Amino acid sequence: MEFGIFVQGYVPEGRRRGDPQAEHHALMEETEYVIQADKSGFKYAWASEHHFLDEYSHLSANDVFLGYLAHATDRIHLGSGIFNPLPQVNHPAKVAEKAAMLDHLSRGRFEFGTGRGAGSHEILGFLPGITDMNRTKEIWEETIAEFPRMWLEDEYPGFQGKHWSLPPRKVLPKPYGPAHPAMWYAAGSPSSYEMAARKGLGVLGFSVQKVADMEWVVDSYKTAIAAAEPVGAYVNDNVMVTSTAVCAETHAKAVEIAASGGLHYLQSLLFRYHDTFPRPEGIPQWPELLPEYTEEVIELLIAEELMICGDPDEVFRQCKRWEQAGADQLAFGLPVGVPYEDTMRTIRLIGEHVIPKIDTDPVHRTARMRRAG
Repeated sequence: MEFGIFVQGYVPEGRRRGDPQAEHHALMEETEYVIQADKSGFKYAWASEHHFLDEYSHLSANDVFLGYLAHATDRIHLGSGIFNPLPQVNHPAKVAEKAAMLDHLSRGRFEFGTGRGAGSHEILGFLPGITDMNRTKEIWEETIAEFPRMWLEDEYPGFQGKHWSLPPRKVLPKPYGPAHPAMWYAAGSPSSYEMAARKGLGVLGFSVQKVADMEWVVDSYKTAIAAAEPVGAYVNDNVMVTSTAVCAETHAKAVEIAASGGLHYLQSLLFRYHDTFPRPEGIPQWPELLPEYTEEVIELLIAEELMICGDPDEVFRQCKRWEQAGADQLAFGLPVGVPYEDTMRTIRLIGEHVIPKIDTDPVHRTARMRRAG
């Protein structure tokens, strides 16, 4: 199992009240997390693309963000988690151009993740008047197979679809190195995992909350990908899942850090904006918030395998559970309310004590697939 981190430009109101430059500081700190993750042996860093989601995510121009990191890092793969390729948001030809440019700037380290947006507040900003959020699936389906053609064909022969069109044009630059960047899809439901697998796409499993969820994810995905008809030049057989992570020298210190990180506020914002997600019982309607997480709540979340938290030996055992459940990649959504130094300590400790014991392959899984394709 490989390791990654996930950043999103989280700027909660509480941070802004104490720091008039909170937005700037949050974005720059997240670049430092990726740079440290690169030094610590993490193989992937994923950057979100969200629009209009105040507090929750201010990382809207992730192509710019990743372009900076392409120069600031050496080995870590840099992924769009996601690029939104709906033509009403970003014209597909421009998405193809940006992806190929990032592939050059990173010397083949770019990972192409796509998705359809984070709920009605975001989607209706670009597609006003639609009544069925599932319509975005139809638009995405029409678009996704065109990217490999734009990358690999000398002159793209053009496209005339229901939702967008392009006359014959050379889409430039072409990707760096063999084939094209590994292609991923941000999936939520079991049917989405199966659909991604049939197209030969890796899955960004942001919806997987705990180890027990992996069984249906792996079953639905791995069964379908065995018979994939890839839209790209090769199959990206990969399931990535995310979990919150806090690692400190002692269990007590890790729990104390987690309890002070304002995780309840981030979760409340998640359900504020991701209104297409199933809403678990007990999640209040915004602006009502979830109760603050006490140390007792953190201990319960650890016991229920809903977060990774503890000293290095504990974190190793918790990560091993994800590997045993079938995850190909475990990406840490860092608890962004936690102070900078505590977050950097988590990255360093996991890099020193956990990753070398689990990820013993020096080659990135997607790099091997790309070369074979």
